[in-house]
Amino acid sequence: MTINADPQELAKFGELAHRWWDPESDFKPLHQINPLRLGWIQQLCPLAGKRVVDVGCGGGILSDSMARAGASVLGIDLSTKPLRVAELHAMEAGTQGVEYREIAVEELAAEQPAGFDAVTCMEMLEHVPDPASVVRACATLVKPGGWVFLSTLNRNAKSFLLAIVGAEYVLRMLPKGTHEYARFLKPSELAQFCRDAGLGLQSSRGLGYNPLTQRYSLGADTDVNYLLACRRAP
Repeated sequence: MTINADPQELAKFGELAHRWWDPESDFKPLHQINPLRLGWIQQLCPLAGKRVVDVGCGGGILSDSMARAGASVLGIDLSTKPLRVAELHAMEAGTQGVEYREIAVEELAAEQPAGFDAVTCMEMLEHVPDPASVVRACATLVKPGGWVFLSTLNRNAKSFLLAIVGAEYVLRMLPKGTHEYARFLKPSELAQFCRDAGLGLQSSRGLGYNPLTQRYSLGADTDVNYLLACRRAP
């Protein structure tokens, strides 16, 4: 199987792995938005007792929080160092109900079709060569009636200015080179990937940032960061 990953992207996040759980590090935005995305997931799909796979889990920020919410979580990624950091954090924090594997989502989908109540894939689609393949694999992994949660960046002038120029070069919220504009996805494009994979769109939210208060919030504006919730037909 051809691995749907960019070696440069894997290396980039591998080099930053030791900073993953420092809330004031390069991953500060992930720590700040995690309560918002976890709350949104919980509203639509209460996690207690659910079996969940977190695709592109990195150092495990979302995986860990979903396990603490009562889910049985498998975090998967193809970058070795962040996975080791995730495992170490779970051990040190005493988090129960979470495990990690270095495996491609397409490979896991072939291994465990319809094996999960919910699938999350957050801030990952803009880093892979073939995002549609990831969406298809997520649809295969989820049980009939189950939920798939996705998030990524919109592709337009506003997102270029705010997510790349603003976040990486002006405010320095993210390391330079974190994102490649050409890989951003319009909501209509991602929604089409979902429909093609047999997923029905249920909800969408935008993720906004206020530089004055330095706070994130969920709302209706999907111009920059956005989240989609889909369900597989029963």
